[in-house]
Amino acid sequence: MAKELILLADVEGLGTEGEIVRVAEGYARNFLLPNKKAAAVTSATRRLVEKKKEERLAREAADRDAAQAVAEQLKKASVTLTVKTGENNKLFGSVTAADVLDTLEKQGIKLDKKQLELTAPIRELGVFDLPVKLHPDVEATLKVWVVEE
Repeated sequence: MAKELILLADVEGLGTEGEIVRVAEGYARNFLLPNKKAAAVTSATRRLVEKKKEERLAREAADRDAAQAVAEQLKKASVTLTVKTGENNKLFGSVTAADVLDTLEKQGIKLDKKQLELTAPIRELGVFDLPVKLHPDVEATLKVWVVEE
């Protein structure tokens, strides 16, 4: 027999929060209900899911707005890194994401290493535009200057 439940959280392979699903009684009894991933379909649980959905949407909007503010800061900011060079302007070592993030933090902009999309260390002098993914909907570009010491 199948049991009809409303999902209180996203369940991989089954559905997303707020969806009404039909599952086997054993699956419901042994996994979904004890782990509070689903509840019986009632008007109270529907209201609870709607309230959670509204809160999640508000939180996502606030996160997006914060990411937009950081993106505006990044448009105005640039990072200048001075490095030691040898013959033919060849760098000793390389410029990594950590170097860029440290310099940015000194300017008052804090980013996570995962947000900076630097696929390989910078090994030459010049100006580089690094993509920064602040939010699934918000991307920015950071200008990085690598100059000789």
